[in-house]
Amino acid sequence: MGTIYQNIEILSKEKGIDPQIVVDAVKDAMLVAAKKHYHTEENLIAEFDKQTGGLHVFAVKQVVETKEDPLNQLTIEEARLIQPDAEVGAEIRIPKSTDLLGRISAQTAKQVILQKVREAERETVYQEFFGRVGELVNCSVKRVEGQDLVVDIGKTEARLLRKDQSKLESFSVGDRVRCVIRSVEKSGKNPGVLVSRAAPELVARLFEQEVPEIYDSTVSIKGCAREAGERTKIAVQSRDRDVDSVGACVGMKGMRVQSIIRELRGEKIDIIEFSEDPVGFATHALSPAKISRVSIVDANEKHMEVIVDDSQLSLAIGKKGQNVRLAAKLLGWRIDIKSEEEKRREVESQMAALVVSGAPVSVLIDHGLGEKVVEELLQAGIGTIEKLGAMTPEQLEEISGIGPQTVETIQMAVNSYYAQFEEPVAQEPEQAGAEQEPLAVPPAEEALAAPAEEASEAPAEDALAAPAEDALAAPRDEAGPSEMDVPVPEEVPPPPPAESEPPMKTE
Repeated sequence: MGTIYQNIEILSKEKGIDPQIVVDAVKDAMLVAAKKHYHTEENLIAEFDKQTGGLHVFAVKQVVETKEDPLNQLTIEEARLIQPDAEVGAEIRIPKSTDLLGRISAQTAKQVILQKVREAERETVYQEFFGRVGELVNCSVKRVEGQDLVVDIGKTEARLLRKDQSKLESFSVGDRVRCVIRSVEKSGKNPGVLVSRAAPELVARLFEQEVPEIYDSTVSIKGCAREAGERTKIAVQSRDRDVDSVGACVGMKGMRVQSIIRELRGEKIDIIEFSEDPVGFATHALSPAKISRVSIVDANEKHMEVIVDDSQLSLAIGKKGQNVRLAAKLLGWRIDIKSEEEKRREVESQMAALVVSGAPVSVLIDHGLGEKVVEELLQAGIGTIEKLGAMTPEQLEEISGIGPQTVETIQMAVNSYYAQFEEPVAQEPEQAGAEQEPLAVPPAEEALAAPAEEASEAPAEDALAAPAEDALAAPRDEAGPSEMDVPVPEEVPPPPPAESEPPMKTE
């Protein structure tokens, strides 16, 4: 009979559970079978003899002076018929025969034992693997159940669900795969260990194995966003100035990252340098697209707006929005991507709306205007910024309580308000000025266009002309037209110095 306990010990070792748990399961099963066979609600207990392997069932009754519960109580007289030295308060055990338990009771006991053993096994597995969530394990495919795979991870089996498999991969029985432990469940649809090939932790663990700098914490992984079978973005940061975090992960000639890409069956991997500044981090995360500028819309809600050139818009968004989606996951921010043209139109529509409706004067409080001044403007009937901006300083000074200094403060606040809408299109005036410059340059062309008109129609303009141009124009005029008197300039130069000097001195 001792072989029963030996079998229990063998079963316990195979399942990795304590033998006492199996013994307790056998005792519970025997109690259930006995109650079902005897159709009683008595308090029953079971005892297991490890030496003989025997299992005994007893009905436990309490000794009392006045019996109130006939099933579980005995009077002192009844108790002494069974046990002569019984006293009030003692417990009397009445043996129950187990030889009469039929086949149905035995099947019931078997089901209870199996259920208890499974629960104990799940608890053992949970305690062992709960602390290993996120760990990389080597598995072998044991069997295929529909679209799911059951893999062997050593002491127990794990399940690889279809949603945890990459689109680029397919496995058959006997294949060896590397997975990451995703979760451990005690109950539910899929109790036990669940492993994954699609979790971003898999890429992080593979980098830890391939890159020594990550293993020794010189380079740390700050974040990872992944769409299995398509693309992965991983952010890394170096703690040593002499170590390039991205270069360490790529390896010489890309050897390190290529081995990871082969393990993931050709999945694309973007290695990004981490930055504490969300603007700089977003610029790196949206690579390979080139970003024009990034503005934070709401820091508390983690919302930012990214402006790219029109030619870079599709590259920044990516195939079916994949690039910006992964960047948003990596940053943990909501990202709105707009082209330069879209942003320009948006600003123009905002300006048009302001012109039509007019923003309230109270908005200027955020731009340095005092609340008292705003109240005085409202009392004077000036309710919109558009109306305020159209007023002259003299008109403003006519309002009670507003002096010259207050007028300057109002002008600065109005300019600051409108300046926030002009920043995105700050380059346009330069381009416009560059286009207008050729139209304003041509004094030389005017001089060459009509020398005769300058001599006849605009004598005043001749006086403003450059001396160099007169010097160049004079020989041509002397050689051509006979209207100018050549001998006069020759006779006039000698006398004037002598005749003109004395009068000037005497005067």
